[in-house]
Amino acid sequence: MTPIEILYQDDALLAVNKPAGLAVHRSKMVGNAEEFLVDLLREQVGDNVYLAHRLDRATSGVLLVARGKEVAASLGEQFMGRSVRKQYLVVVRGWPEQGQNLIDYALPGSRGTGPRREARTHYQRLATVEVPIALGRYPQQRYALLQAEPESGRFRQIRKHLAHIHHPVVGDCQHGRGDHNRLYKQYFGCHRMLLHAWRLRFAHPLSGAPMLVEAPLDQAYTALLDRFGWPRPPFDDGVPVRLPPC
Repeated sequence: MTPIEILYQDDALLAVNKPAGLAVHRSKMVGNAEEFLVDLLREQVGDNVYLAHRLDRATSGVLLVARGKEVAASLGEQFMGRSVRKQYLVVVRGWPEQGQNLIDYALPGSRGTGPRREARTHYQRLATVEVPIALGRYPQQRYALLQAEPESGRFRQIRKHLAHIHHPVVGDCQHGRGDHNRLYKQYFGCHRMLLHAWRLRFAHPLSGAPMLVEAPLDQAYTALLDRFGWPRPPFDDGVPVRLPPC
């Protein structure tokens, strides 16, 4: 497998760009996965590594990995204390409202049972497109590029929140729309979920220095941005785009 892209590293931690489709570690949730990020990274750097947080298997982007258990615990406290800022790029069905928006909707745990816990996700629409492909009763389909920032870190929070407001993530097999996922595979050759952990702000666990790590998009994601005429990071205010007929 291609080596894991390392975005930042020092004696305490590494920040890597997790590929879409790669599970971070063994668990019942990932089923029959044969490769895991922690194992690949351990072999790549020749030392033990410890996850500071997690990303869904289908999600790509910035992931923090500690070189020791104490550093992992310190970073974990920042995530639990909600002092880490996490910004994601996501493509959704439909055109959500413009401006700064908030989804405030309590979510259950990973098993979908038990008491719901408060969960809040901020999002902003960056760009839109109208695709001249008939699907169902609509002759054209609308999609949007968002920047999403969850305050909390509930299980699949962004995916569940966007599905809750009827703008599901494209490529999401659990909470999305199968017909639109198939459209992206057929017409755009896109076989991944379009959710990417783009930017992470946190305090260095040893020095306390403010850290900003950004993960570049993969080829499949950037090809889609280019196909739709959408800007790559950084972004200007969103302007609708209308594609010519396929």
